Parts: sequence; C-alpha cells; structure tokens
Amino acid sequence: MIAHYEVAVIGAGPAGLAAGMYAARSGLKTAVIEVGFPGGQISNAALVENYPGFAEGVSGMELGQMMHKQAEKSGAETLTAEVTGLVPANGSGANHLLQTSEGDITAAAVIVATGARYRMLDVPGEVELTGRGVSYCATCDGPFFREKKVAVIGGGDTAITDALELTTFASKVTVVHRRNELRASEAVQKRAMSEPKIDFAWDSVVEEVVGGPVVSSLRLKNTKSGIISELSVDGVFVAVGSVPSTGFLYDVLPLDESGCIITNEQMETNISGVFAAGDVRHGSARQVITAAGDGATAALSARRYISSL
Repeated sequence: MIAHYEVAVIGAGPAGLAAGMYAARSGLKTAVIEVGFPGGQISNAALVENYPGFAEGVSGMELGQMMHKQAEKSGAETLTAEVTGLVPANGSGANHLLQTSEGDITAAAVIVATGARYRMLDVPGEVELTGRGVSYCATCDGPFFREKKVAVIGGGDTAITDALELTTFASKVTVVHRRNELRASEAVQKRAMSEPKIDFAWDSVVEEVVGGPVVSSLRLKNTKSGIISELSVDGVFVAVGSVPSTGFLYDVLPLDESGCIITNEQMETNISGVFAAGDVRHGSARQVITAAGDGATAALSARRYISSL
C-alpha cells in the first residue's frame, strides 16, 4: 500500500525540520523523510554562535536534535528512507509521487530540503586517502590528530572555523587558500590571524594528496608563480563549499548552473505544489537561520496551496 501524506518534506536539516514543524502545526498530515541522521550538516558544527536565543552558543548536534524533537512534538512523522525520484502530479488537485528506498509515497505538496554535500577537490590521492587522513568534518575527525600537523583547504567561514577548532588538537594548522585574502567573516578572520598555531599558504591550490597508507603531504601549486611545493601534513580537512543534493531532480525541477533549485520568494518552484527550502535553493544564504526561515515559508506556502485545492 502506498503511504499518503498531505505534506512530504524531503530532508531533515534545519530547513526540513522547520518545514515539518510548521506544516504539522497547521494540522496537515506531514512526513519528514531523511536518509541519514536528522539535523543535517549543522550537526557537525562543534559550536553554533549565530543562532538567535543561544547567547553562549550551542553545539550543532544539540541544535539539530532540539529541532527534530520539536518537529515530532508538533506532529510531524519522521521516515528513514532515501528519495530516489519525484513524479509531479499530472493534473490540478492530483498527488505528487515520491519514489523511495522504502516504497512509494504520495503527497499533495512536496517540500525539497535536501541540503548539500561536501564539495571534493577532485585531485589525485583524495579518494584513496579519504578516511586515512583526508576528512570533510573537523568536528568528527579532529580528535584523531592530536599533536599532529594538519591542513585546512578553503577560505570561507567553514574553513576558518574548522581551522580554529583543530587548534584544540593539532600542533599546527595550515590554511591553504587559492587567493591572498580570506572570504570568512571579519570576526572569524581576526581570531584565526591571532592564533599562533595557524599558518597560511596563500595563492595556493592542492595538486595532489600524497601518502600511503595514510596522508603524508600535500603537493601545492602557487596560483601566481606556478611553483610546486610540498607541505608535510598528517591530515587534510577539505572545506571548499558544497554541492546541492538534487541529483534525483534533474529534468524534473528547474535548476541553476550549480544544481540548486530555482524558486520565488515564497519557495515555490515552477511545478504547483512543489517547494524548495534551505541550502538546496538558488540564492540561499547558506546559514542555519535562513534555512529554518525558508522551511517555515515553504510550509506556509504549502498550506495555502492545499487550501486552494
């Protein structure tokens, strides 16, 4: 038997959980579908300092768990499954079909809040040494590098926050950035610049991750001079952005050149009854607070849509 919901939310990060909470509180039968652990990527953050209501900060794991608990308390049902396909409704008032690893689901409205996955460097040695010194989560793997030398690749908030966190464990942290200035917020930059354990390899990109059976060094190329150098490290943390999780939506929804879903300000796509929220959406600020706001907006738009049927 195909399960039916009024609102099906794909993804249980801040956007999906906020959407699930708002939809359920509106009295709509709501399912939040998540293939992994509820909370999304924010769960990997050791400390979230910019979410309102937590003046001293809160761990990402704790914040994600609180959001999940609140969504379920509001009446949203959590389903553990991978969504592999979306078949839009074939007429006004018809239901959309979600194909999942646990069977098909129909819903009057669908909110896509699948977020994004870590972007890889796509250089030799990266895949082979992932889990053997190459990591994409400083919070998860930092403790394995006590008194070791590590590198962080990237120059945004995530990269510099990771570098600061890694100083708790590592003896030295080298930030490798393709430009000669960081993109991180001013407050985070100041902390990093004043941290004695952090060095910077400016105007540099990774050409190869070297090692076997574990990481031993990085081969770097200077973007201005072209000179190749080798940086001895025991681990490398990649923080160069993310890729939206929209692979199952190609040829279904309108996507921009990076694969993000195009919506209007009400989170509506060009398919009636299908909405998108959070990091998966074109124009997202990629902040936990804006993701939650997107989710709330999408749920309210879904409620209006269902009321019009």
